[in-house]
Amino acid sequence: MSCCLLEFCRVQELRTVREFLFPNLRSATSDNNIKNKPDEEVNWEEADWGSWESPETQDGGAEEEESVPSSQSAPWLQDCAVSLSPCSDLLVIAREHKAVFMSTKWRTDEAGQEEMNLAVSWSGALSTEEGECVTSVICIPLASQKRSSTGRPDWTCIVVGFTSGYVRFYTESGVLLLAQLLHEDPVLRLKCRTYEIPRHPGVTEQHEELSILYPAALVTIDGFSLFQSLRACRNQVARAAAAGSDSVQPPPLAYKKWGLQDMDTIVDHSSVGIMTLCVFDQMKNASILGGFHASVKGSPPAMCQYITVGGGPFTGFYYAVEGSSQPLLSHVALAVASKLTSALFSAASGWLGWKNKNEEEPVQKQKPKVEPATPLAVRFGLPDSRRHGESICLSPCYTLAAVTDDFGRVTLLDLARGIAIRMWKGYRDAQLGWVQVCEGRSEGENVSSPTFPRRHAQFLVIYAPRRGILEVWGTQQGPRVGAFTVGKHCRLLYPGYRLMGVNSVTSHGWQLHTQQVCLLDPATGVLRAITVPFHLALSDKKSERAKDMHLLKRMNALLRSQELEPDILESEAHSILLDIKHPAIKKQALESLLSNKNAPVSCLTNITRALLDSMKGQDPEAVEESLLQLCSSQLKLLQLYTDIQSLHSAVTDTDTAPPSSIDERIDQDVARVQPMLQRYAELMSRPSVSFAQDPGGALPARNFLCQLECEAGGALRVVRGQDADWTRLGSFFFWGCLCGESPIQKVCDTLQDTGIVPQQLLSLLLSVWLHRERELLKRPEAVTHLHSLLTALSNMPGAVDESWDMQCVSPWWQQVRTACLESENASAALLAALVAHRSAKDSITALAESKFQSEWEAVSLELEQWLVCVRQLEDLLALQTLLCLPCPRGTLGGAPARCSVKTLLESGRGGVADSVAKWVFRQDFAPGSLKEVLQRRAQQEKQEQPEEQGEAERTAEQPTEEKVDEDDDFRRAAELLVSVRQRFPESLCPDLLFSHCCWEYVVQWNKDPEEGRYLSWGVEHLNLVTSPHIQQGIAVMMWNTFIVKRFSAATFLVEKVGKAPKDRLCRRDLGMGENAMTSFLGSCCQLLQTLMEADAGTDEVPPPELCVEEVWGGAEGPASIAELALEQKGVHYPLVQHHCLLASILHATMAFRLRGVKPLSLFDSKGKNAFFRDLTSIQLMPSGDMDPSLVSQRQELLLKVLTDWVQAQGEAADSTSSELGPVDDSWPSLCLDLAPLLQVNPDVLRRHLVCELYSQGLDLRAEEAMLEVEDKEVLGSQMLVLTGQRLSYSLLHTQTRPGMELLARLPPMLCTWLKAMDPSNLRCPSVPLAFTSQLVSRTVEVLPESHAQYNLALHLLEAVDLLEGEA
Repeated sequence: MSCCLLEFCRVQELRTVREFLFPNLRSATSDNNIKNKPDEEVNWEEADWGSWESPETQDGGAEEEESVPSSQSAPWLQDCAVSLSPCSDLLVIAREHKAVFMSTKWRTDEAGQEEMNLAVSWSGALSTEEGECVTSVICIPLASQKRSSTGRPDWTCIVVGFTSGYVRFYTESGVLLLAQLLHEDPVLRLKCRTYEIPRHPGVTEQHEELSILYPAALVTIDGFSLFQSLRACRNQVARAAAAGSDSVQPPPLAYKKWGLQDMDTIVDHSSVGIMTLCVFDQMKNASILGGFHASVKGSPPAMCQYITVGGGPFTGFYYAVEGSSQPLLSHVALAVASKLTSALFSAASGWLGWKNKNEEEPVQKQKPKVEPATPLAVRFGLPDSRRHGESICLSPCYTLAAVTDDFGRVTLLDLARGIAIRMWKGYRDAQLGWVQVCEGRSEGENVSSPTFPRRHAQFLVIYAPRRGILEVWGTQQGPRVGAFTVGKHCRLLYPGYRLMGVNSVTSHGWQLHTQQVCLLDPATGVLRAITVPFHLALSDKKSERAKDMHLLKRMNALLRSQELEPDILESEAHSILLDIKHPAIKKQALESLLSNKNAPVSCLTNITRALLDSMKGQDPEAVEESLLQLCSSQLKLLQLYTDIQSLHSAVTDTDTAPPSSIDERIDQDVARVQPMLQRYAELMSRPSVSFAQDPGGALPARNFLCQLECEAGGALRVVRGQDADWTRLGSFFFWGCLCGESPIQKVCDTLQDTGIVPQQLLSLLLSVWLHRERELLKRPEAVTHLHSLLTALSNMPGAVDESWDMQCVSPWWQQVRTACLESENASAALLAALVAHRSAKDSITALAESKFQSEWEAVSLELEQWLVCVRQLEDLLALQTLLCLPCPRGTLGGAPARCSVKTLLESGRGGVADSVAKWVFRQDFAPGSLKEVLQRRAQQEKQEQPEEQGEAERTAEQPTEEKVDEDDDFRRAAELLVSVRQRFPESLCPDLLFSHCCWEYVVQWNKDPEEGRYLSWGVEHLNLVTSPHIQQGIAVMMWNTFIVKRFSAATFLVEKVGKAPKDRLCRRDLGMGENAMTSFLGSCCQLLQTLMEADAGTDEVPPPELCVEEVWGGAEGPASIAELALEQKGVHYPLVQHHCLLASILHATMAFRLRGVKPLSLFDSKGKNAFFRDLTSIQLMPSGDMDPSLVSQRQELLLKVLTDWVQAQGEAADSTSSELGPVDDSWPSLCLDLAPLLQVNPDVLRRHLVCELYSQGLDLRAEEAMLEVEDKEVLGSQMLVLTGQRLSYSLLHTQTRPGMELLARLPPMLCTWLKAMDPSNLRCPSVPLAFTSQLVSRTVEVLPESHAQYNLALHLLEAVDLLEGEA
């Protein structure tokens, strides 16, 4: 690892920035040859920049500026004041009175990766005083005070110094916050010092400050005061911009001002901070300054150290004793602005003397008072009359500083001793920076505890622009550790500080990354960061380690190359490994080589063997034991990998051995379950997605080495990892054997020689068999090979315990059973169980014969468990076949649920029913269809239908091809369901299955309430449950869990709006549309009706007993839905009926879109309080006669329902399409059933229904409804009015000639009565005359002769007969 320059950002629009700061370049650029090229094609190298060493350029600069384009001859960036924020999110470039602010923007490159760019965010003029120019600029990020982002940058303040002596503070958008005139000389340099976490307990904690250098004065502003003032100014500016106020009054700053004496010229400075002398240095200074009789204070005073560079002396050291000068409060220079219209105004917005373009009158301003400086004499310096310093750069640890001079030298100073300790020459116009690197924990060999302070290394970065080279030097006397060839016009940016506003409390856990040194190349706009590894600072004793690190880096680069030949890779890696001396690095290099995916196995083997041989030839005491063990173990693993590969690639003779008797018995067992296997294989043969990590691929050597490790005794052990890796390793060992392509016995012997325990080999074999089910179903011969492998593994030492008793369970065969019972691949698990069962049975038989010498068949606990296991797996295969059935087109579908015997046992007694219920939902089986399938199974159990009848039914009709496909799918699903139910007669009894289907549909409806069909079908499934106890319990659980909350919301919504709510309101309050809400309320009515019927039937039928199959008796887990239902309490029948009344009213309101309905207002206070209570609780219900006003409202509501239902019937009769809800014929009977409960006279509803039917023209239905009316006399009067309205319409409103003649012959009384009738009350006035004649006849029949209108009815009968005769 070596130094590197890494690009991390690009500066955009540098050409625009240059033309803005150098206006003379804009016209000059248009006259050169570059003008014909677009901006993006112009290369900075194409322009003739000239040479800085050229005497012509230095002597005649002014003439050249006019004749030669400046864009080609001048390094423009060197003439600007440039500052980059330590967070790299803001770059400021300023020249004379102009400045450009560039902020971070992220964009996606062509490769799709995010890259950082700096783009212009603000540009303008900064000067206020006439003729003043920018001399220095820095960007200070201010820490956030929010808890969520403590220690993170909040915003960045730009501090600018001017030739007028002003120091101004700006935001990122160019808003002026503060202006200070602390001295009337030009500002030479601005520098900042921020908080750094002390590396050692004895290091003095330094305070934050901003230092401003003038030609003969130094001003230091306290960092805390500056931080608070800047935050206050920013907040005041924001408030003033929002409120439009006239002025802002920023708080004063606390600063100190020192008059630097005893130096001729000062050009740069560094504020080192507070330091305390030791007692010896204190006494030495006192004796030098005060002589023999000088007095010494008891404790050394704290002093602030300042270093200046310039001339006479070359470097000066100043010490200001703390407390010798009191802090001063600044006088803020502030001018009143005309109007503050925006917080984002430009720098020329009329503040501090800067005018807007539209402002005519200059703002009157007054310079603040300038405080005198406190004299500070130089303590000592480095005198050199001919040498003049140009810049000074302080190290991050405040102990060293580098100084450049006009002789082209770079001098390194020891600030504590005040001496020059090193000098470099040949660096004219050099730019300096520092890089501080922290030692990583892994590299510190002497670190004993995590609290031990880590070492830090300082590197000096020197950029020599005249040579175009960037160098990195180790300090204090270290060598050059890096050199880079860069452009001659770059700019080295070194802030030397971090965030302002961070203290010892907020710095805990501070992980903010800031760039230390950056190089800006104006030719390309690229910002590069300099990275230096810590080990380059190590002394010569550690140079061997550094060399090894470089060799390791070379090894990694070699392994990353894709096009390298294996021979070259082997030779290069071999030489590198032998050249590395450090054992830890050599081990790391070997591990990198072994984990490489491109290195062939032969290469790995040869290099590892050569490395092992070289270590064996060395002194045993000098050899690292861990490296020696690694080489030997990895070599053993590579040899095993090669041996297994050679066995799989060897040509073997197959089918040479004749089939044995045990093979024939296995074939018989497989033939018994062959129909189930074949059906399952057909469903699993559908196309599916295969991934790159498929276990069928070849196992790379690196994966093999990662999964095996060598133990102390030399035996190998398999490391259990992910299931996919485990399966791939098992495939590498055994797949060739299962396919009959590899010698089984040789492979097993090879694995046995490695020392891998048989239990791990068995686990690998079972993993391959169970996970590669699809491929094994295509290879019937694999069953025989599996038996051979099981036999070979069982015969290994340590597999089957020799002291095994037949009445105990063998751990070996229990491992096989556990793997099969936990597998979700049912067919593979069943085949493995059949083979293992046969092998276990043969071994038990052989053991019994050897022990007892008897012809009796051995009976053991092991065989009993195998019988249970095989039966469970057969049941699972049938169930899995059903669950894998593809979903019909147009349904939700989804991935089929996969299960194992273990998951079924853990899911409790309802696990099977729950899985089938989910399958029923995916298949979109209607409740009636499911009932038909189950009844068909019951009929088949009772009697077999004649075959002739089936053939007659098959030939009865010729369905279409699509219907045939649908019938075939349904028939196939029904057959699979019947076969599963044969295996689970108790777990899939109809009541249990319907219960789980009901619950599944309700759960799915709760996920998607828009699908009202789910809830409706769930209630239908509940109705199919024959046990009233289960019915009641499930209905109560449905109501409490899913229904009551939405039902109450629907009630309050309808009560609030007083009518059927619109779709928007329904979605807001219930999460479903208005149509879904109508369906929901209908399902609520059905659910409550079912609950009442179930409650009435619980006393007549005893609770059912839920059983389970014998082999599944060990199921332990959550209770089934039916078991939970039986645990529910009984309901309070009147309360359920009370809710059913409310649900019916709400359903009618939504179905017929009724208006003026407030459902809760139809009940008294007792009825309202009883709503939405627990249905199992006893509530105070309404009793006695209801208030007549409430009864009147209820009657009005029922009459509205009947009226709207009759109208819907008429519309349905006139059109072919009809809505399902309102046309339902159950509404009249429902209203009549509700009438007694609501204390409404049912006969009023019947008469109203008859009249509405006659008014709609539905005379036949009206005659049917008339038969149930009790008060015929009142009905006759109403029918008489209807007859008069019809005759009035026929005679008076149609005005036909026969009608007018008949009207003239009628009695005057009848004519007057007909004219009083209003036919507009009829919905269908145009009715056939025969219907009217029948209506009159019915009216005469129901009216008694003593009735007052009986004679009128007779006259009407005669009139209708006359009218009918003339027609």
